Amino acid sequence: MQLRDALDDYKRHAGDGTRFPGERRTVSGRFSGGDGRLVHVGDDGELRDFGYPLTGRTGLVRSRIGLAVGDEVAWLDEADTTQRYVGDAALVETVHETPRATVTRHDVTLGDAHLTRASVEFAEDASGDDSADGADADPADASLVVYARFAPDGRDDRVGQLRYDDAVEVYHADEHDFLASATGFADLRGQLPATFPELLADDPTDLPRDRDGDRYEEERLSGEVIADVPFSDGVATVATLLTDGAETDREAARDRLDALFSDLDSVDALREAAADALPSVPESAPARESVVADLRVLSLLSAPSGLRIAGPDFDPYYEHSGGYGYTWFRDDAEISGFLLGAADAVGLDLDDWHARSARMYVATQRPDGSWPHRVWPRDGALAPGWANARIEDGPDVDYQADQTGSVVAYLARARAEGVDVDGLDRTLVAALAGLDRTLEPDGRPVVCQNAWEDSAGRFAHTAATFLEAYSELGRHGEGLAVDALDDPDAVPGADSLPEDLAAHARDRAREVYDALDDLWVPERGCYAVRETLDGGIDDRLDSATLALAAAHRSFDAVGAVDDERLDRLVSHVETVVDGLYHDTDEITGLIRYEGDGWRRADQLSEKVWTVSTAWGANACAELAALLAAHDDPRAAEMTARARDLLAHVSPGGSLCEPTTYLPEQFFDDGTPDSATPLGWPHAIRLATVALLDDELPQFADRAAADDD
Repeated sequence: MQLRDALDDYKRHAGDGTRFPGERRTVSGRFSGGDGRLVHVGDDGELRDFGYPLTGRTGLVRSRIGLAVGDEVAWLDEADTTQRYVGDAALVETVHETPRATVTRHDVTLGDAHLTRASVEFAEDASGDDSADGADADPADASLVVYARFAPDGRDDRVGQLRYDDAVEVYHADEHDFLASATGFADLRGQLPATFPELLADDPTDLPRDRDGDRYEEERLSGEVIADVPFSDGVATVATLLTDGAETDREAARDRLDALFSDLDSVDALREAAADALPSVPESAPARESVVADLRVLSLLSAPSGLRIAGPDFDPYYEHSGGYGYTWFRDDAEISGFLLGAADAVGLDLDDWHARSARMYVATQRPDGSWPHRVWPRDGALAPGWANARIEDGPDVDYQADQTGSVVAYLARARAEGVDVDGLDRTLVAALAGLDRTLEPDGRPVVCQNAWEDSAGRFAHTAATFLEAYSELGRHGEGLAVDALDDPDAVPGADSLPEDLAAHARDRAREVYDALDDLWVPERGCYAVRETLDGGIDDRLDSATLALAAAHRSFDAVGAVDDERLDRLVSHVETVVDGLYHDTDEITGLIRYEGDGWRRADQLSEKVWTVSTAWGANACAELAALLAAHDDPRAAEMTARARDLLAHVSPGGSLCEPTTYLPEQFFDDGTPDSATPLGWPHAIRLATVALLDDELPQFADRAAADDD
């Protein structure tokens, strides 16, 4: 997104009650991708690239597609439009109904290339009947009009174009972007971006403009092109390709485009190519539509490295958020863990995904055994953030210790599942030393930032991630030894580790388990969200504390959860779910925490979050499994709660968009908001479906009876 686009959106949406001006929203439309490049196909058909964090290439920042008949252009974003995914893959079909014709588009992103195949079917009166739209034209004169603005290297200035018979190359320095047509160009021109007077005007500027003969330089000195693409047998296909000039020369780029046009000359060919980007989902999979949607989203958000962005970055100027197009190790490791746990239960082959994740966690670990705030997913390099206390000088308060806990829990499980990557044992040993250094003598983690990144203290959620990490190391850490470290003296705290690291981890897990009593609030029947900086207890309800359910299930495998703790966990989960439950005429789900004021706009109350609602469903299911293992009859009721909450984020639920996407948040009137789709709740949904089907099927009849 360029500043010009942000200002244009600001003009269009300033003062809106549920839209934050200056953003590039993705709450409608669908994405295509799965192998790096990420292209948004708006519900009006506009194409935009969102894959910079995944590939380092900016690509398309604006586009429009129109149908030209004679001298008149009908822009497809102004037509009645319907959209869907074709099958399981990320192949997007968009149907535009114009007065003259129906245009059916199929969009697919393959690697760094994106193809748009448009077929046109003219109405019977499209030729020679002035009553159709006031013009007399021959459909044989029709062409597809493509307006595309590229920003190579993220630039909209100092950009140039090279022209070919069937392609145009837009470049700045390293990034070279191509627009090509299978049928060549009937006409091709450029234009300069919005001018200073246009930017300063009160009204937004409609683009593209008409040709201006006085601005000869605009034909070559900008990233904006307008092309007329002829139809052949009613079909026109255009493609864009993003390249690094040092890696792919222009001849190779043009050969690649020619091969794509030759090989992908039908909708069936596009469908088959798109299907290769996603793992196959068995027909017998539970809640198959939901599972397919979750895998599609998680694939879309993944870089070739295996790291994922949290969601498409709708606010790159940080006007209303801190950005989303980065990898947080909390979200990413939680997603990895959910996938690891669900794969066999659902019948998925995700071995490559598991290994890629583990390999990148090994590569991005810091020398002190921790992980940084957030990184660029394409290569793991440090990304902009505000919680890098472990890198900067000064106190460690601005550090998110839960991220390290989440990574350790995943890596320990992955090791047990046979994921074998270089350096895994070394990473786990260093991480164990890092966990110990951030555990206070009282058995709870140090003061740090919380999961929501908006306050500091000693949090129940952070303690839950430590309990889970230590428990998983204690369960799966046999054979780990300090001598796995290349240089033990270089890892702070490694010299104090004992010989039996698995037993040590189990002892630490017991310490955290016992210390959680310090956060119990009997008056509310729940665990406090945190101990504050002044030593007080913050007893607000917070959905992040629902992580205690899964953490205790991990601990039960190494230390046994006692009856009193089971009672407290049941009380805690019920209190949090009931207390955060929010129901309107349009939506039902859980708010994030009591008093949450973020991105409310004109709404007076807290907004519902999909991750909190999905977390509630998963916590109820995890607790049900724990109760069932203890022959506790409350497992049935907890399973019913899980299914109820899961329904709200499942296809057909009020928090699941018709696109099958889960936006991060919703306003009370049902308007979706913020990052869409958000990967974390999709992974939680997938894991919860698998858990309910695989470990709690005995309670399915009870749930069906309750529904009746």
